[in-house]
Amino acid sequence: MVLGKLGKHHRAPLEGIFPLPGMDRMKCTFNRDESWSSMLPTATPSGLHEFTAAVIARYAKQRARLVDLGAGPGAMAERTAGLGCEVVAVDLDPTVYQGASPFVALDFNRPSFADDLGLEAFDLVVAVEVIEHVENPISFLRNVARLLAKGGIAVITTPNIDSLAARVKFLLAGKLRMMDERSDPTHISPIFFDLLYRQFLPRAGLQVREHLLFPPNGHQLTRMPIALAMKLASAAFSSAAILGDHHVFVLESRR
Repeated sequence: MVLGKLGKHHRAPLEGIFPLPGMDRMKCTFNRDESWSSMLPTATPSGLHEFTAAVIARYAKQRARLVDLGAGPGAMAERTAGLGCEVVAVDLDPTVYQGASPFVALDFNRPSFADDLGLEAFDLVVAVEVIEHVENPISFLRNVARLLAKGGIAVITTPNIDSLAARVKFLLAGKLRMMDERSDPTHISPIFFDLLYRQFLPRAGLQVREHLLFPPNGHQLTRMPIALAMKLASAAFSSAAILGDHHVFVLESRR
């Protein structure tokens, strides 16, 4: 995902993507060759895309309208198009995008970027490793809520900074795991589990329908001996986020 000012490739709200009401929506190519999406590059850790796509598949229906926020090269957009969804890929830089689904250039730091995509226009909103890049996570979540159609679902992933591995790192070094100077320099907004539930989501008009962790029972971004020790030590804690490198949140509107 790339952030910055709105580029010249920006389009009007879904113009040329979904036709006007009363007309059949544009039909994206369904059942695409899975090898195509797997060939597109992604900056996410190994396995996270596949894990998230399996979660999305449980909620995806034929011709469901899906927007992929922070599409990057388009790996998730193509994967979800293969599920039979009508996909719109969104990111800042159109030169990075390599997918076949329609693309819209937008800046997620704009307070009302949902206006340019269509309010209540999507059955599924996907944002894989995006929210930690934006300047205002609550504003981003409000826009996600505004994009959701009635009964719609959002699937959002972000680094788990509440894990035991992250807590130990902060205790020993005073730095946030996956958010320090050795991590992606555009990771600027850590998402704390408790604050997300108590403050961010209620203010955005969203609630958690399902919460998963990846990997489900440990850590893959930590050296194996330490990861095994963390897994054993985690038995002493009751937190719902004590293991896993990444959160996978399935969200729905409160309205």
